[in-house]
Amino acid sequence: MSSVPPAHSSPPGMATVTPTITPKQTVKISNPIDFVEDPEHVPADANIPDNYVSYTLKHQKALPPVTWDNLLQNLNWLHVGILGLTPLLGFTGAYFTRLRWETAVWAVIYYYMTGLGITAGYHRLWAHRSYNASKPLQYALALFGAGAVQGSIRWWARGHRAHHRYTDTDLDPYNAHKGLLWSHIGWMIMKPRRKPGVSDVSDLSKSEIVKWQHRHYLKLVFFMGAIFPTVVAGLGWGDWQGGYVYAGLLRLVFVHHSTFCVNSLAHWLGDTPFDDKHTPRDHVVTALVTIGEGYHNFHHQFPMDYRNAIKWYQYDPTKWFIAVCHKLGLASHLKTFPDNEVRKGQLTMQLKRLRQTQEQLTWPSDDSHLLVINWESYQDQAKTRPLICVAGFIHDVSDFLDEHPGGRHLLTKNIGRDATTAFFGGVYDHSNAAHNLLAMKRVGVLHGGAPHALEDNAIPPSQRLRIARYSELSASGYSSAALSDGEGLMG
Repeated sequence: MSSVPPAHSSPPGMATVTPTITPKQTVKISNPIDFVEDPEHVPADANIPDNYVSYTLKHQKALPPVTWDNLLQNLNWLHVGILGLTPLLGFTGAYFTRLRWETAVWAVIYYYMTGLGITAGYHRLWAHRSYNASKPLQYALALFGAGAVQGSIRWWARGHRAHHRYTDTDLDPYNAHKGLLWSHIGWMIMKPRRKPGVSDVSDLSKSEIVKWQHRHYLKLVFFMGAIFPTVVAGLGWGDWQGGYVYAGLLRLVFVHHSTFCVNSLAHWLGDTPFDDKHTPRDHVVTALVTIGEGYHNFHHQFPMDYRNAIKWYQYDPTKWFIAVCHKLGLASHLKTFPDNEVRKGQLTMQLKRLRQTQEQLTWPSDDSHLLVINWESYQDQAKTRPLICVAGFIHDVSDFLDEHPGGRHLLTKNIGRDATTAFFGGVYDHSNAAHNLLAMKRVGVLHGGAPHALEDNAIPPSQRLRIARYSELSASGYSSAALSDGEGLMG
């Protein structure tokens, strides 16, 4: 009698009587808003339907396409002025203004200060809430972010959250599928064809610093974007004009296109080590030009992680800045995704790429498609054809007799015999390549053979590690319906 209990029996020693489960009190939710913690700040997406994206794209009418005839009417002239006049004035001013080394150093420093206002402030702190910042740090990031002249925190974060939620769809404000130029700058200088997807910023509406910056944004932009860098250079070493041209105007041009590359270059250049479903990619070049925001494939997979680069040698000044602030007590609650989950994401893509490689290779016939013959039929057919039995499979070695490294005679002596012991170390312990090649020569399966002590080795090394599809996991080996002792192996 089998000692294995039935599939649905209780484990030994456990009571067979199942106690009655007391049902919990039913909670009726009449409105999704009932889930909101703070009724004064109802999320903008509290009532969106499950099919929001498809429904919106179907029912929200987009503006007509932009043509040469309506181009001027569809330009966002405010953005055209900021993004067009700034480089024009900056490069013109540089032609008439000598660059002093002190001003050059200051321009680079202020570039990083205002750039970090976007990457560490607007992006990782406010848009993704990847860490907590003290009030002094928040005020500093809000000020320097204003100096980057890319809109208020609230406006910027609202668009960026929509970008993450609706990546690569028409509800994504800077949809990368519309082209590199569009995702870099086109979405700003052209009036959008449709509204971006709904995203909630009610949490930012409760922040006194975000509200303060939004309320005084124009004054902060004028001061931090132009006056402050000019005054530092003027009072510091007397270079008022150079401070305005290089640390003010040209620095702003570089900050603009540096951070714009997060929307464009980071969705175009590089690899997808975590997921290739969407366009975000990882590349060191993008990291270099975006103050560390170039590991974008990781970021879109784990958006609330305060890091973009997870390896110590990868360039991510924004991560380093946040870590230093944490050491100084200015930042806390730095969020990181569990390393186990990060590695699973990497493994998933590695397996997917291996699967793609695997699909390009030729594999042995499925066992279920091989004819099953008995030993007598095998020996009889081996009289007219070079057939060798190894580990229960019958192989046709006619095209390998003269190629066998050990010589033709070692194969011919085993024709019509069981060469399992010889193959698995009795004569030579064959390599992975030999196992794989032998499997390609299978033409039948021996019926009724006794199990061999090395029967596990019947599976070639390449197939032991083969990535199986779901449909293959339940597939059987070979079917007894294929048994045909009287049929030859020539077909």
